[in-house]
Amino acid sequence: MRAMKMVVRRWSGACRDRGMSTAEYAVGTIAAAAFAGLLFKIVTSSQVKSLLLQIIEKALRLAG
Repeated sequence: MRAMKMVVRRWSGACRDRGMSTAEYAVGTIAAAAFAGLLFKIVTSSQVKSLLLQIIEKALRLAG
């Protein structure tokens, strides 16, 4: 019986914090979706579009 308790204690100690729980996955997923939405909003803004267009035009002028 004593050996069984020792095995259970070792096994339970080794299995602690072996990954994210469901709540952590949910928070991580929501954070990733929010970041993707923010990044999409920034990239599709008029200022970023004009900046990217200027960079492309400059690169085409330099290329010949």
